[in-house]
This record gives sequence, structure tokens and C-alpha cells, in this order.
Amino acid sequence: MTERLYYHDCYLREFKARVVETAEDGRRVYLDRTAFYPTSGGQPFDTGTMDGASVIDVIDEEERVAHILDAALSPGEITAQIDWQRRFDHMQQHTGQHLLSAVLEELFQIPTISFHLGAETSTIDLGASSLSLRQMEQAEERCAEIVSESRPVTITFDEASADLDLRKATERTGTLRVVSIQGIDRSACGGTHVRSTAEIGSVLLRKTEKIRGNIRLEFVCGRRALGQARADFRTLQDISRQLSVPAAETPTLVAAHIGRIAALEKTSQRLASDLAQREGREFWSATVPDPDGIRRVTERRAIDDAARTRAQAFVSQGKAVYLALSQDPPSLLLAASSDSGVHAGERVKAAVAALGGRGGGNQTLAQGSLPASVDMETVSSSLI
Repeated sequence: MTERLYYHDCYLREFKARVVETAEDGRRVYLDRTAFYPTSGGQPFDTGTMDGASVIDVIDEEERVAHILDAALSPGEITAQIDWQRRFDHMQQHTGQHLLSAVLEELFQIPTISFHLGAETSTIDLGASSLSLRQMEQAEERCAEIVSESRPVTITFDEASADLDLRKATERTGTLRVVSIQGIDRSACGGTHVRSTAEIGSVLLRKTEKIRGNIRLEFVCGRRALGQARADFRTLQDISRQLSVPAAETPTLVAAHIGRIAALEKTSQRLASDLAQREGREFWSATVPDPDGIRRVTERRAIDDAARTRAQAFVSQGKAVYLALSQDPPSLLLAASSDSGVHAGERVKAAVAALGGRGGGNQTLAQGSLPASVDMETVSSSLI
């Protein structure tokens, strides 16, 4: 059984221990005692070193903690160091999560379902169908208030059978490790935490998204919040410089630009459609009918909206069949006038199915796709 030193002292950065067992050629190491936190409860593992070997993973095996190293160790005494920057970051985020979850319960009676501490941001899933911007602002303000009060964060070990007044009920039995934020939260938790709410730093709520009927809330704390705020400000300043307006005016100007771009795109699409229709009609006039009186034409071009509009305009003049072929990717478009004697959908479906492709459509317009190995030139004869 591994003695977990972080249970009692989250600030322990260096410790001595004894290697009691190894596996995987000495790279999977078990100690009699450890300060390395294993991945658990939404919090990632600690990193650091053991006698110069880097700790690249820490795994909770219930009674024991396995340390995965990048070099082999032998049984005996070792000295280990925790990567303090990573550890303290996790402490800020995890205690910040406890505070944020308690505040959401206090203000809005919204429970936290789960927690995930990521490499750049953290998230909590909330038992609510919505969370408004105003509610997020109120939660940030309440967290800031409690952070400024430097409330103690304490760790106690209590019996599960006692009335512990936990924020979230637990099914665990026996002795529980309880992390408390004075006056607002008590939670059963095995993670690493700061000693005071002041050490959490800023709690910044980022965004929300719907997840299986609940709300996932993204947040950052402490140094991460500072980094995100700096990055956001630099981005806003860059946009402001590009648009040559004060930062406060950028949302209005960007919205206006987006509106103009949308209008221009709509106009461009309409003009492209008008041009394709005119080209289709002119192409029909320039095409000589075959002995059956049917105008037939094959073009090598991309299969896009313009091709479909051009094809439909061509056959709309009557007694016409239009085929477009594209080699990259292998695809085709067939259009036929109702008086041409050609059923476009049936002909395309039969042709592409014979070559391992897919396609179909109606009597006057059909499309198909083919495997990359197919030479499109071999397809045209069976279609037109």
C-alpha cells in the first residue's frame, strides 16, 4: 500500500522514498510513499523526476500508485522532485473548481455533475439546461469576492457516517478526505488544493456549450486566467489595428463588415447563376443536333453549383443531353430534357454501380461519384 503524502501536504515538492517493486524493465515503479498525484477525479497526474528519471505518468491502482518513468530504476532509496509549476497550476484550477461549483449552487442552485482539468482550460458539466451571460457574470463576481477574502482552505479526515454537510453526497464509506472552503463549501476530494482562496487568483468563465441536455462551462483560474486575459487583449488589439478603430468599436465594425460580405456573396452567387444560365442557353444554340435531333454535349469541369445551373439551362431548351465529367474527384453530372428519351437518374445509377460507385437522381438531373481508379473517359459512352 502506497502512502500518499499529498493527502496531508499538497505543497511538498521534494521527498525521499523507497522503491519496493518495479515492472516493465524498471520503468514502472512502486514506492512505499509518494507525493506524485495520479490521474483521478478529473485532475491529471503530476510530473517530475526520480533520481534523474522523468515521471511521464502516474496511475492510481487503488491500494498502490504506479509511476511510469522514461528510464529504469532499481529497488532502493530514491529522491524525487515534483514539477511545482504544473502542480500549483493544478491546485489553482482544482480549488477554483470547488469554489465555482459552490458559488453556482449558492446563487442559482445549479449542481456540478463532473469536472475535467485540461491542459489549457478546465470544464464542469452542470445539471442545468441553460446558463445566461448575466449568471456567469454574477458567478465571477461572487468568486472574486471570496478570493479577496482569503478564506482558509482546509483538509480534514472524517468518518462517512457522520453528518458532514457535503455539497455533493458521496457513496464512499469509512474515512473521507474532506476539502473545505470556509463558509461556502465542503467536498469529499482526494485532489491537491491551495491553502487559501487568495491563492486561486482570478476565476474567469470562458464559454458554455450544450452537452446531452446539460451545460458544459469552461473556465480558467490563477495564472491561466492571466494568460488568457493577455491573449484575448492582444487579439483584440490586433483586430483593432487591422480595422483602424478603437478596440471598443471593433464589434460594431466587424458586424457591419460581415453584413456587407454576406450581401456581396449573395450578389455574386446570383450573378454567377445568371451567367451560367446564359452560357447554358448559348451553348445549346451553338451545339449541332445529331441525326435524331438531340443536342448532346460533354464537358470536363468541376461538378459544382455553376455546372448544375449550366446543365439545366442547356437542357431547358429541349431535345438536349448534357454531361459533365470531373477526374478530381471522379464524379459526373448528367442532365436530360424530358423529350430527349434519356432518364438521367436511371442511366447514372446503372453506369456508376457497374464501376463500384454511387449515384442517382430524377429523370432530368442526376449525379454520381466513382472510385479514384476509374478513368472518366470510359464512362461517357454509356451515358450520352
